[in-house]
This record gives sequence, C-alpha cells and structure tokens, in this order.
Amino acid sequence: MSDSLLSLRRKIGSADDLESVVRTMKALSAAQMVQLEAAVQSLEQYAQTVELGLACWRLQIGAGMPPQRANPSAGVGALLFGSDQGLVGMFNESLLDFVQTTMGQQPARYIAVGERMQTQLLERGIEPVASLPVPASLAAVTSLVGELLAIVEAERAAGRIGSLHLFHNRPLGGTLYEHRQLQLLPLGEAWRQRPPRWPSGQIPQPIDGETATLRALIGEHLFIALFRAAAESMASENASRLAAMQRAEKNIDELLDTLKRSYHQLRQNDIDCELFDVLAGFEALHDVRG
Repeated sequence: MSDSLLSLRRKIGSADDLESVVRTMKALSAAQMVQLEAAVQSLEQYAQTVELGLACWRLQIGAGMPPQRANPSAGVGALLFGSDQGLVGMFNESLLDFVQTTMGQQPARYIAVGERMQTQLLERGIEPVASLPVPASLAAVTSLVGELLAIVEAERAAGRIGSLHLFHNRPLGGTLYEHRQLQLLPLGEAWRQRPPRWPSGQIPQPIDGETATLRALIGEHLFIALFRAAAESMASENASRLAAMQRAEKNIDELLDTLKRSYHQLRQNDIDCELFDVLAGFEALHDVRG
C-alpha cells in the first residue's frame, strides 16, 4: 500500500472523528434549546401572576400608574447578553451592531454578559462598567440575574444611570433568532398606559402599604424580564451553534465523499498496477521457457 493511500486513510479517519464530535455538539445544543425554551414557557405563568399584582396595585390607587421619567442628570444603561464561547457565527457582532444603531450617538454605560460580548465592546473602544460570564446551565441563571440586579441597583443608587435598556437575541424556532430591545427602567409608556384588569370583582388589598407593594412587584417584574432574556439568549446561542454545526456537518460529508472517492480511485490504480506487473511477469516467464 502506498504512502498516499495511508495518508488518505488517516484523513478519512480524522474526518469521521470530527463528524462524530459535530453530531454530539448538535445533540447537546438541541437538548439545551429544548430545556431553555421550556423554562421560558414555564416562567409565563409566574409573569402573569406578577402582572395581576401590578394590575391590583394600579386599580387600588385609582388613577393608574403615575408618570415615570428618568433622571435627566443620570446616564443611560444598556444591558447586553452575548456568548462566552465561539462557533456561533455573528451572534455577538450583529447584536452589538443592533445596539449601536438603536442607541445612536447617545453615550451609555454598558453591562455585558458574555466574554465574547465584552471583547466586542472593547474592540469598538467601549469599556463596560461590568461584565459577567454566561451561566453554564439553566440552574445558574437565577444567580446571574441576582448579580445583574445588584449591579443595576448600585448604578442607580450612585446616580450613574436613570434608564436601563435590555438587548438580547430571542429564538424564532429552528436555528433562527432575532434581536430584541426592551426598556426596563423607567417602566415604558405603553406598559404604564395598559388598562389594568382583574379577573373578578373582588380586588385584594395590597399589604405593607402601596409603596412597598409596588417596589416588590417591580422587583419581580425586573427579575422575570432578566431571567427570560438570559434564557432566550442562551437558547438563541445554541440555535446559532446548531446552525454552525449543521454547516460543518455538511462540509465534512462533502469532504468525506471526496476523500473516499480519491481513496477508492487510488486503490483501484494500485490494484491495476499490481495486475499489470503480474501479467508482465507471466509473459516474461512464458517467453523464457518458450
């Protein structure tokens, strides 16, 4: 067997091993997507409960939510959810392009989730005020949200931000996702003007006073928004990685097909050469005996 055949066989073996890794990563990404999307769906019932609580508070005060405006002397905060790992295409770059288009020339204090997002900000000359890693699992999302809320509260208490905008990717099904922007603080005008509704005529009374109740409800509202954003961003990241793995698998299949054709062609050529040598030797021997 020639060195070329040995080389092709090694390349085919390496491609087979790589394809096995790609398939495993595809399976892991698909499984994580299902888990994260289920978590977002299960959060909806709790979100509806918090919405009912806010509706109850608004019905109690009678006049609806009072106007909320950001402190004009405070800055604008932007919270971005990116990725820690690669193999996600333009996941971070395209989201940051969307952020800068949305924010325009307005200066902002950026909070980044994900090492890749932090790197993208630094490459564009933006120093984030804080950066946190993407949770390794769904169970760690709650801890991340707690840290983010603490950072936001510290920034607001110091008067450095008066409004907060949330940016993340949201899955659309399959391997597709879209960019999403949400104003978290102060509560948006559309949310403030939403008519409060209660499922029955018996409206419960807020406990511990209206202000304490509202503060608690808004805290839960922020927690839900951040938890949902983190889970949706992680699901979108896996969707992007799944798309990358599908492209890689297709390329590997095409490479394997080319390598195997070359291997079989070269092997057939070697067999033909060996047969020709046998026939030539047989004819030479026949001539000598003749």
